[in-house]
Amino acid sequence: MNSGSGIQELMAAETRASQIVAEARIARGDRMKQAQTDADGLIAAYRLEQEDAFDKAARMSGGSGGESSAKLQAETNKDIQGMQGLFTKNAQKAVDVLLSKCCEVSLEVPTARIRSTQKLYGQ
Repeated sequence: MNSGSGIQELMAAETRASQIVAEARIARGDRMKQAQTDADGLIAAYRLEQEDAFDKAARMSGGSGGESSAKLQAETNKDIQGMQGLFTKNAQKAVDVLLSKCCEVSLEVPTARIRSTQKLYGQ
């Protein structure tokens, strides 16, 4: 009878151990979720702080409008017009080069290819 009760005690201990492990897993998951929530809050606070600092620095240096913005826009437009002019000027040259390369087909078979084909077909 002792061996029967010993086995029952082992099974009960195993059941308790599996319950403890399951509870530990659940607790770990809860801790991970809480840590993620806390981290998200910290990140949001830090992001807000940095955005405020950036906005303040932008206002101190002249803001997003004004003379410097107009000057930058004018330079950008000038560069765009220059690039469009170069495109228009060189577009036909590019097409001609591409067409010439497409039409240049070499009909010579390399000697290495000839030899490999001969070996393959036993000639």
